[in-house]
Amino acid sequence: MRVVISGGTGLIGTALARRLAGAGHEVVILTRRAGAAVPAGVRAEPWQAEPVPEGGPAPGWWGQVDGAAAVVNLAGESIAAGRWTPRQKERILQSRLAATRALVQAVAAARRPPAVFLSGSAVGYYGPRGDEVVTEQAGPGSDFLSRVCVAWEEEARRAEQAGARVVLVRTGLVLAREGGALPRLVLPFRLLAGGPLGSGRQWMPWIHLDDLVALLAFLLEQETLAGPFNGTAPTPVTNREFARVLGRVLGRPAWLPAPAAALRLALGEMADALLLSGQRAVPERALGAGFRFRFAELEPALR
Repeated sequence: MRVVISGGTGLIGTALARRLAGAGHEVVILTRRAGAAVPAGVRAEPWQAEPVPEGGPAPGWWGQVDGAAAVVNLAGESIAAGRWTPRQKERILQSRLAATRALVQAVAAARRPPAVFLSGSAVGYYGPRGDEVVTEQAGPGSDFLSRVCVAWEEEARRAEQAGARVVLVRTGLVLAREGGALPRLVLPFRLLAGGPLGSGRQWMPWIHLDDLVALLAFLLEQETLAGPFNGTAPTPVTNREFARVLGRVLGRPAWLPAPAAALRLALGEMADALLLSGQRAVPERALGAGFRFRFAELEPALR
């Protein structure tokens, strides 16, 4: 089958493209970066999140959606790319809405529309939840990231009107050697300055990159599954426990906490949203559907 992936040159998109191509599928990555490196057997197609031309799909990326079996939407400005000024917050929101809107329009205009539209989201949908165990049944929060995720998911659900099965994957902290947040979390430990962030009591819903990619592939294949799925391992941990395990894996101490006040001074609003609060999110729907995690516990995942 042909799978079209927007945001396919990022950490998750690249790994997913590599897996699907290795399984014999035709994979097309939509990318704004000319000459972007893509995995072997994967084709890159230039794109901008512009509306579908009047009259329906035309040559270019719109034509790749027509006849595809699935569209995977992972495009969007990084939430950790810079301090959350009003301008940056608007970029974070609009980059997701524009990309999703353009893809949904392409699905609706296709003569042979894709059967499934899988769209990224985040556990930030739920907002800070303290010690509450959070399943996909929980409602949204009210902070900035919650509002972004709600609007993002609402835009993706419009693909249902074109007959597509819409899957929304609310991803947690993705653990990967190749990139993402983990290399930045490791650095203080290598400098012997590692430890919990703030109180350390906040929950960290994490997932190994291999498991996330396997989950995405599973959701593409299972024709009866739709709606939201938490892309998190079954065993979230507190930040203090995460620091303790990471220190043990690295053979470094984990005793030096980063004061919450210092993090807020350095990062502003982003500190509370990304570092000092969290969600005890669990993948209830994925487990109920029969998905099995390779890395269900944190220490083997980090090792």
